[in-house]
Amino acid sequence: MSIIKFAVIGLGHIGNRHADMIMQNTHAELVAIIDNNETIDKEKFKVPYFNSLNAFIESNIKADIICIATPNYLHCSQAVESLKHQMHVIIEKPMGLSVSACNHVIEIAAQQNKKVFCVMQNRYSPPSIWLKEIVSKNILGKIFHVQINCFWNRDEKYYKKNGWKGKLQEDGGTLYTQFSHFVDTLYWVFGDITNINARFNNFNHQESIEFEDAGFVNFDFVNSGNGSLNYSTSAFNKNIESSITILAENGSIKIGGQYMEKVLHCEIKDYEMPSLAVTNPPNDYGTYKGSAANHEYVINNAIQTLLGNENIKTPANEGMKVVEIIERIYETRDLKRKV
Repeated sequence: MSIIKFAVIGLGHIGNRHADMIMQNTHAELVAIIDNNETIDKEKFKVPYFNSLNAFIESNIKADIICIATPNYLHCSQAVESLKHQMHVIIEKPMGLSVSACNHVIEIAAQQNKKVFCVMQNRYSPPSIWLKEIVSKNILGKIFHVQINCFWNRDEKYYKKNGWKGKLQEDGGTLYTQFSHFVDTLYWVFGDITNINARFNNFNHQESIEFEDAGFVNFDFVNSGNGSLNYSTSAFNKNIESSITILAENGSIKIGGQYMEKVLHCEIKDYEMPSLAVTNPPNDYGTYKGSAANHEYVINNAIQTLLGNENIKTPANEGMKVVEIIERIYETRDLKRKV
């Protein structure tokens, strides 16, 4: 049995998730952790620890894949450095904070003949897989309207003093850090958008973030129909919902819950709703929750792709496309973005 060797850079909540999933996979071996935080538990994973990517590279420890789970602004530069040193990369969302930076990663990957996997784990949730299938098969017919609502809680404990979250140049904005998975769902299922209009406000986080905590985005789909994305991180105390509602020629659907995990409504002409697998619970960070905990599927797809058994399910060009859509949404606001 072939074993794929992994390193993880960034051992925060998400980095720990990557490392745990690697340790549980029988085709994977965790060979190193890279993090410059001296307070992390260096005994947890029983592997060598390094305080920088360069120190790991200079150690000559072999890794087939490196998982990049560092702050948003570091994703692309660390991906490029890793690719140049003959490692495939798994990049946490967002792939980067600009299309140009993402495109550079893709160019270097092609030059080095290495693969780039983007973490877009909502694609692995059973309701999302089902929705993708019925839209692809045109079961719904012509799409009229799609609405995504994401109302989450992110409080002062989340935006730590002197941390990167909340800083425009390092975080990028709420759509990058909190809701890029739902922009990906929108694009993955329904295609590209155009004629974007958006409004943004910072209602509740004036002391902790340099950008919006709420937005209303309206658009047309290139294929057919129109849509809206309404989001906020000011829900009181805890997340309320992440939902998607579709009105179409042959039916109506609503998928909801705190992280778009269950079908709440399905009424489709001459169609019987199948039984879906149970969605994984959300990533739980104690005081707040994220999207579905599907990192195991991302890790396994990377392994099986390198073993020649699968193709990449979350490719870099689509990770870049999500960044491009967010970039176009943010261009509608009167704020200079130097990323």
